[in-house]
Parts: sequence; C-alpha cells; structure tokens
Amino acid sequence: MNQYERALAFRALHDAPEAFVIANAWDAGSAKLLAALGFKALATSSGAHAGVMGRTDGHVTREEACQHAGAIAEATSLPVSADMEKGFGDTTHDAELTIALAASVGLVGASIEDATGDPSHPLLDPVLAAERIAAAARVAHGFGFPFMLTARTENYLRGNPDLNDTIRRLQAFEAAGADVLMAPGLPDLDAVRAVCAAVTKPVNFMAGIKGKSFTVAELAAAGVKRISLATSLYRAAMTGVLAAATEVRDHGTFGYLDGTLPTPDWNRFMTG
Repeated sequence: MNQYERALAFRALHDAPEAFVIANAWDAGSAKLLAALGFKALATSSGAHAGVMGRTDGHVTREEACQHAGAIAEATSLPVSADMEKGFGDTTHDAELTIALAASVGLVGASIEDATGDPSHPLLDPVLAAERIAAAARVAHGFGFPFMLTARTENYLRGNPDLNDTIRRLQAFEAAGADVLMAPGLPDLDAVRAVCAAVTKPVNFMAGIKGKSFTVAELAAAGVKRISLATSLYRAAMTGVLAAATEVRDHGTFGYLDGTLPTPDWNRFMTG
C-alpha cells in the first residue's frame, strides 16, 4: 500500500468497533516478523530505538528517530505510527517540524508528549503543552491523508500520578485537535475507565508495565481503542539474549539452542 492507503487503513482501525493492538517494532526485521504474525499496524518505541543504539530513552535525535521509523515503515506495507517523544524540543515549532518530518518518511501517525526531560520540572505547563498539540495537529491535518496525531501526557511516568490533572490535560489535547489520546502508566482499570469516559477521541493504552498491564478484553471493555506494547517486546527479546549469553558464560553450555527459532524459519519471516 502507498502512504495514502496505509493512512486510510490506520484510520479504519480506529473507527472500527473493536479494540486493536499496535505492536512496537525496533528494527526492520522485527517489523517483518510482527507483520507476518498478523498485526494490523506497527509503532516504534523511543526506548527500544535508544536501546538498539546503545543509549537510554530520550537520547536520540529527531533525525535519528525519523530515519529509524522510516526504515520500519519501509519494511512492511502496514501503517506505522512513531513515538516522537516530546517533539525533540519544547516549542510549537519543534512539534510542527517533527510531525512534518514524520510524514515525509512514510509514517501515518506519531505521538507528541508533554514531558520536558528535566527532572526538576518534568511536565510542560498545561497551556504550552496544549499549544504544541494544536500546532502539531495543524500540520498533521494538512497532508491530504488522515495522519493520526497521538497526544500523550506523562503524569504517571514522571512522578505526578494525578488522575484529575491527567484527564484535564487529555481533554485539552482533544480540544487542540489530537486524534488519539494516551496516558501511559495508568494504575488500574478504574483509572482507564475514567480516562476513556472523559474524552471522545480514541484512547491508546500502553501495555508493558508489570502489574499495570491488563488483557485486551479488559481494556476493550473499559473503553480503550488501541493498545500499544512500548518497549516490552524489545525487552522480552533482550531478556532471552541475556539468559542465553549468561548460560554460555557461566556454564559453557548451549541449552538455549533447543528453544531457538531455526534460521530457515526466521528467513521465511524475512522473505515471505
């Protein structure tokens, strides 16, 4: 599919009555694997991308993020939405530029968050945060295809677990033109229900936090439309690497091979 067709398919997933999982890839190979498994859309993960580059989350440039996301979009015909962190700057222009570049590499969606990256004041002022979403939305809605802008508030990940403030921020983002709303780290299904009931745009729930991840059926019943997996698939893969390499180092054995996907089977995912 071309970008326009991918965008229409992505919009249709959000308009359909059922919830869907958007799987987070970390490179072209994982994107092809997830597509072959039948996922209908893919997302990037800023944390997974940083890990691939030997860095921690928040230490990737806008250009690197766009190049990375573009490679994932090129690997399959699925719609791809990118985690664009805070837009790689605090200004409205940063948000606009990030969304423009995201579309230029073949993406049909992207997220902008309200985190500052500064532990002394971790969240942007709510007014500025909404202004940045409004600026991003003006760009996102001017492409001639339905680019899906996700606005996310980082309250629960940045030391401010305030449900009322979270809802106020999401409502402001909705009014500013966001297409999807997101509040990573919600602690329980009651909070998820409260968020979903407070807005009219689709809500993305971020699975991937132990004890704060729920089944697709539970999330759908709570009103969630889209479920992303954040860094969790990447972390699961790296957990397997850690276990295998530790076995070799500590025991000189290769038992991990018994549960490893054979190369011909892996190659079928890459070429199928």
